Amino acid sequence: MLLYLKKSKLNCLFLCIAFLIPINHATAQSPVEISKKLEKNKICFALYTVHEQTLKLTAQFYPVKNYDPYTAELQIKNNGKWETVQEARIEYPGYTALFRIENWDDTQEKEYRVAYKNSFFYEGIIRKNPKEKEEIIMAAFSCWSIYEKHGGQGPADDILNNLKKLQPDVLFFAGDQSYDHSDHYGYWLKFGEVFGDIIRNTPTIVIPDDHDMGQGNLWGDGGRKAKTRDGNFGGYYMPVNYIKEVERAQTSHLPDPYDPTPVMQGIGVYYTDYKWGGMSFAILEDRKFKSGPKRVLGKSRFHDTREMDVEEATLLGERQLDFLEAWTTDWKDAEMKAVLSQTIFANVTTHSPTLDKKQKYSVDSNGWPQAGRNKALSVIRKSFSCMIAGDQHLGSVLHHGIEDWNNAGYSFAVPAASNFWMRWFKPDAPGKNHVKGMPDYTGEYLDAFHNKMTVLAIANPEHKDNTEKENLLNGRASGYGIIRFNKTTRNTTYECWARNVDMFAPDAKPYNGWPVTFHQSANFLIKNAYELPLLKLTKENQVVTVKNQFTKEVISSIRINGNKYQPTVMYPGVYSISIGEDAATKHLFELEAVKKNKKQLQIKVN
Repeated sequence: MLLYLKKSKLNCLFLCIAFLIPINHATAQSPVEISKKLEKNKICFALYTVHEQTLKLTAQFYPVKNYDPYTAELQIKNNGKWETVQEARIEYPGYTALFRIENWDDTQEKEYRVAYKNSFFYEGIIRKNPKEKEEIIMAAFSCWSIYEKHGGQGPADDILNNLKKLQPDVLFFAGDQSYDHSDHYGYWLKFGEVFGDIIRNTPTIVIPDDHDMGQGNLWGDGGRKAKTRDGNFGGYYMPVNYIKEVERAQTSHLPDPYDPTPVMQGIGVYYTDYKWGGMSFAILEDRKFKSGPKRVLGKSRFHDTREMDVEEATLLGERQLDFLEAWTTDWKDAEMKAVLSQTIFANVTTHSPTLDKKQKYSVDSNGWPQAGRNKALSVIRKSFSCMIAGDQHLGSVLHHGIEDWNNAGYSFAVPAASNFWMRWFKPDAPGKNHVKGMPDYTGEYLDAFHNKMTVLAIANPEHKDNTEKENLLNGRASGYGIIRFNKTTRNTTYECWARNVDMFAPDAKPYNGWPVTFHQSANFLIKNAYELPLLKLTKENQVVTVKNQFTKEVISSIRINGNKYQPTVMYPGVYSISIGEDAATKHLFELEAVKKNKKQLQIKVN
């Protein structure tokens, strides 16, 4: 057999690639398909971000053949000529070339290209920082199914045509870019082929989720090794090199991690912040540190889910909570903030995988563990941040609560871009404080773990189960999210769009219940608040940080809009306030929080 194959260079290429890419009936890329693409180009696509004048770009290659070089070049067009600015080694496994350019001038738009052997090129545009724009637009996606009949892994012209007109400032892929549990590389190439035409010209945030890591569910448990693929005891099942390849391919272009210390097995981390267009995004890894449910819970049945909130269970882990605390008061080049994660901090689903089957609870959701969920939200709300995530397959907008309803941030779980596994939110009764005229499923609820959530919008599937054969894309409530951050009004607008809809058609509408618009201040909404003095500043748009004077705990931090601001807090007491940034910061002490505080302070700001 091998002697026969050696007679043909093409067959030999097929054999080489076959050893590199596992082939099964669901594989995204057969050796024949890849061979044909190799004839046209060696570079599949490229991802980049620019953060604080550092450009990071990852070029994704098709398999490198025998005797072909393992180096590539990044070239920038200056004065009409291409100039090589850096050479990088192509990493194996995964065939990625990682580029990093310091002191990047983000005030200018630049054409770039990845060059290979001076014969193959992949071109795109490094956008200028849109910090002067009034509105920053994000397009957000999740769950790109392997099943073409449900819209996955096939052409996405309906999405791309909209995005080319919309010209979003940043893209966010929240996880499950690949659903094959042993061939991430093959499906990652397919993902890039589908979205490459918009990714090549747009800063892109990507975070992998459980399916990218080769598991149906993932509780990373600090990187421990999982003995079974279901991962219920916590940890990663696939070989470490597989996990590292996935994270290198999907996240190496992100800004440097806040704390790069690896977790167990030498698995890396990527949680970080990304500043772009006057926005600051916290990028979380809500799977990596989360406890394995069977390891910490032991027994499988509970009379009350509140019994499951055990001491040992963690969600984000102390490292990421420390990161969020530090990020809270970092307002350099930022006017508004948002938190990006794999999934939202609630258990919204009531029925899955059919409308006839009620779901008691899901420990895969970030509704569990409850204490970890509340710790995360209590830090996130300090910076008046909203939240965007995926994973649920079910499009939703929630207003979260901790001590009371609605006193934490708004979240948007974007729907699956192609939805195979369906979920619904179909409660038995309308929520408390239901608004007349709104759908029956809206209002204030306790989720399956007794967490407070106000449901504002849901994109439920029209189908009842998998037996329905018509309208397999729209009937299953597939879609994506558009998020508009208006830095002038400080309003955020969530839009949830179905597939196969022209957003720019005169009669185009998003899913029922959208758009949802809310003010930045509503991400930390305190009823019956205690007030600190009204601040009247001589300089606009200053950072105002409130701390408990005795414990030094940060209560809130915001870049205010204008020159007047009256901070509010949840409890009476004595607080301190810092106004400004860095060396110019002005400090105020011995400020008492009282009901209906009429005191005013005139503050001169340098």
